[in-house]
Amino acid sequence: MQIIVKHMVENSNAHLDALFASLSDPTRRAILLMLLNGDMTVKEIAEPFEMSLAAVSKHIQVLAKAGLLSQIKSGREKWCKLDTNALRPAAFWLESYGQFLDDSFDLLEQLIELQEIGVARVSEN
Repeated sequence: MQIIVKHMVENSNAHLDALFASLSDPTRRAILLMLLNGDMTVKEIAEPFEMSLAAVSKHIQVLAKAGLLSQIKSGREKWCKLDTNALRPAAFWLESYGQFLDDSFDLLEQLIELQEIGVARVSEN
């Protein structure tokens, strides 16, 4: 049982590593934003970037390896399609840290309240 759980954790970590690594580049994030509007060819994706088609293709391959998009060849063109479900593991992982953010905001609110009490006391004197 431990071996199975360890394998699942390692696979999950490798998948998250690939997701976050692919999202670490601003060009790749821009490509994903473009694909939110619908499927596009590699040439269409490359148009707004000041880099070669080959460089854009490499970015697309990184996104495809991470499972964030799929490519379908149709005639002479490759079409890219966003997989919106692919970000779920990353979103779930980030959400699990949300409890710490809530605690931090609670502490910040308490600090502000204490400072306001201190200011009120100083102004009373």
